[in-house]
Amino acid sequence: MEAATRGCQCHALRAQDERYKRLGEIIAQYAGQPGALIPVLHHAQEVFGYLPHDVQVLVAEGLDVPLSEVDGVITFYSLFTSEPRGKYKIGICLGTACYVKGAAAVLEELKKQVGVDIGKTSADGLFTLEVTRCVGACGLAPVMTIGDDVYGRLTPEDVAGILDKYIQAEKNGKA
Repeated sequence: MEAATRGCQCHALRAQDERYKRLGEIIAQYAGQPGALIPVLHHAQEVFGYLPHDVQVLVAEGLDVPLSEVDGVITFYSLFTSEPRGKYKIGICLGTACYVKGAAAVLEELKKQVGVDIGKTSADGLFTLEVTRCVGACGLAPVMTIGDDVYGRLTPEDVAGILDKYIQAEKNGKA
């Protein structure tokens, strides 16, 4: 009973979070402008790293657009995500050249090593696993990217060592 009388603490927590202040500034900057939704969502995602439901609600209210429109834009454009993403985005190419050269086996090893399926983020928040169709390095097939780093001529046996570089960099504070 006591918990019910205290009320929601979410507004107080938001007030202490500088990201929400920044979001309010972004919304105010674009409010009333035609075509503001995509730029506001882009900036909001830069601030939060993704677009959680409460941010979507604030954007909808601040721009006076239906929440369904906000959700529609987020789900339509692959640039936007409503799920938290890892610090490192792993992209495994499944384009024709990479696939023929064994990318599917590399992908299976990635799933095992990171512990997630395609489109998901590891429990430690370090890696998000995604599939790409071509990174323009067909001569190095199969190819994987982690952030801006490109790894080619991969075998499943290469995966653990490559991931370990990023894990060790995190542990040593060099990331």
